[in-house]
Amino acid sequence: MKKFSIDFLHKIFLKYRGNLNQQLDIDTIYTDSREVVTNGLFVPIIGERFNGHDFLLQAVDKGAVASLWSKKEGIPADLPDDFLLFFVEDTLEGLQQLATEYRDYINPTVIGVTGSNGKTTTKELIGSSLSEFYQVTKTEGNLNNLIGLPLSILRMPVQTEVLVLEMGMSGFGEIERLSEIAKPNIAVITNIGESHIEHLGSREGIAKAKLEIVKGLSEDGVLIVDGDEPLLEVDLSQRIVTCGFNSGLDYEVKDVVQRKSETTFTINDQLFSIPLLGMHQAKNTAYALAISDLLRIDSSKMAHSLANLSLPGMRFEQIATKSGAVVVNDAYNASATSMRASIDVIKRFSESNKVLVLGDIFELGQFAESEHRKVGEVINQEIDAVFTVGQDSQYIIKALPSDFNGRAEHFDDRNKLLNEIENYMKKDTVILFKASRGMKFEQLVQQLVS
Repeated sequence: MKKFSIDFLHKIFLKYRGNLNQQLDIDTIYTDSREVVTNGLFVPIIGERFNGHDFLLQAVDKGAVASLWSKKEGIPADLPDDFLLFFVEDTLEGLQQLATEYRDYINPTVIGVTGSNGKTTTKELIGSSLSEFYQVTKTEGNLNNLIGLPLSILRMPVQTEVLVLEMGMSGFGEIERLSEIAKPNIAVITNIGESHIEHLGSREGIAKAKLEIVKGLSEDGVLIVDGDEPLLEVDLSQRIVTCGFNSGLDYEVKDVVQRKSETTFTINDQLFSIPLLGMHQAKNTAYALAISDLLRIDSSKMAHSLANLSLPGMRFEQIATKSGAVVVNDAYNASATSMRASIDVIKRFSESNKVLVLGDIFELGQFAESEHRKVGEVINQEIDAVFTVGQDSQYIIKALPSDFNGRAEHFDDRNKLLNEIENYMKKDTVILFKASRGMKFEQLVQQLVS
């Protein structure tokens, strides 16, 4: 699908080498020279261990018709004379500039989503529910950083009306830059947890970093926040909308009931049902409802759309096994907050036997022990067994309440853990798998259910 012309590029990047008069349209903007494309604009990124400029000829063989090019880099001798290079000081900055220009060219309503936990699910929830009413494009997977977000913008089709972008970070200044690139009309902060506390020092630091999303927010834009979080009680020139369980919020969630495959609740006294489990998903729905109101979507039609959601796997994916046990794959990622939320959901399952398989939560630094202990403290007699694997997850076991009398054991060997879990693979049992993405718990799940 045509994105823009060579002339569009030349208006942004004035210095070039090659044949500018080619009748070419750019269909794909990409950074991986191994990717096979049609009419591609290759953007060579320089990383800690690689330099994308070294792979230009490979990109040409795979379908590149033009490339951004750092002025500091030499041009390959074998490159055809008519191949177009647009010269920039820094190719990453050039990619980001191009993304902003394309965002302005298409001019969709841009929704930026950040938060310590749940931003990917919330992004998917918002994008999926709005797609019944608008041409929606959303971040693919979690392409939410300084490279991924520009690529997400540049991948949107020209007919896009609403663009939903996830914004991630590991330190100060990153959300600000992402917001400046995307220029959101609506921004959402799902919550303030503990993710990246190693780099940001405290929850107050995390809140400060997340609030950077307003730096690129339009003057008439709206910030939607977790109204239950005191750290998000701020004064801004833009309008602030609050969502949560506390009374007096703009979107007040009440009467949450979790069933086998759905959660029902009311928001401002209107009944909603979603095919997701947990109180935290009810709050995430409130964010989507607030956005739908801003976009003037009838609330009853939005309720119907929300009831028919379909989200990607590894986010509380329930797998029925031959043994009769239900395995819950929630292995996409984890923080102490999201792990506690998942445990709360498991407690509400109807199965008689409830088993937790928990792994390490990463990027906690000096807070690793205390944050893992917070998880152990919420595990009570409703849980029959707790198994942990890794390094810091042992503190979950050590923090179990003194009156917990279920089975609890920490493993260093994943195979021994799997052997133990096999004993619980039986009818009327639910088994939760939850850990940071780097623990690769999806492999454990696959071994268990295959």
